[in-house]
Amino acid sequence: MLSDSELRSLVVLLDDDDPEVASLIEQKILSIGLEMIPVLENEWTLINDMQHQQKVENIIHQIHFQSLKIALKEWVDSEKQDLLEGCFLISKYKFPSLNIDEIKQAIEKLKMDVWLEMHYDLSPYEKVKILNYVFYQIHGFKGNTSAYHDPKNSFINQVLESKQGSPILLAVIYMVIAQKLNLPVFGVNLPQHFVLAYMDSVVAGNLDALYNHPGVNESYKNGNVLFYINAFNLGAIFSKANLDQFLKQISIEPDPAFFKPCSNLEILKRVLRNLSASYQKLNRQDSKKEIQELLFLLGEPPINSFTDMSAEFGDD
Repeated sequence: MLSDSELRSLVVLLDDDDPEVASLIEQKILSIGLEMIPVLENEWTLINDMQHQQKVENIIHQIHFQSLKIALKEWVDSEKQDLLEGCFLISKYKFPSLNIDEIKQAIEKLKMDVWLEMHYDLSPYEKVKILNYVFYQIHGFKGNTSAYHDPKNSFINQVLESKQGSPILLAVIYMVIAQKLNLPVFGVNLPQHFVLAYMDSVVAGNLDALYNHPGVNESYKNGNVLFYINAFNLGAIFSKANLDQFLKQISIEPDPAFFKPCSNLEILKRVLRNLSASYQKLNRQDSKKEIQELLFLLGEPPINSFTDMSAEFGDD
């Protein structure tokens, strides 16, 4: 293990006049990984040359990004594939020092506020009305219509803070709260608009198994949907007939998968596709390329145009 002085010396050598030496030093720093972050951040404050500072910033980002890819791969390979953790990892792309406890505390506060209003002898419709009241009226969550394509709509910490977001991030937060209250609410991968499904009581009988299953459990995949919820539109409740009409309006042939719950993995893919489309609209090609790398880790094949894919499966 290198000493602190040796680590600091590596940062200084990044500015070597010989490009080959500077490149070797950069690779060495990257191979050390997260251990270099405090040293790089400290040395950055002491550097007067802007170009040298930029090089240090880029290396810090590369180290964090490599660490994120490792964590995301572990999430994919995990048995549970926890949705909240997955969205937290996406937020770490922009906020590498973010702590998941901050996210969990915010979710727990929302859940408790709903729980205090909830009576479990109520009908599913009445329970959703209470959840809607607390989520939208008391806490003020709403769809971000003024900046619909802003990347911040894909980062759960920013959505929790601003209380504005995209259809899928609002749905994720809504669904996590509902499931913590033992309400059988699941995500539905509808083209161009992510929605939620409230499943029937037969399905709700084995919630622990459903929530902890990484894929789409057959017991709820083939279950009955009581009604659908539009998290982007103040929790509006609607029927399958409404979904049929929506698909007709956007000229997409109905598919059984558009009406049933999807897996947490598919939800995470969709969040990343929306984020990629956001960076595309801002012409931030480097960020878009990195999001494509994350999608590849989730099993998404490389494609030439994420704009096209977002139009089909995203929230545009």
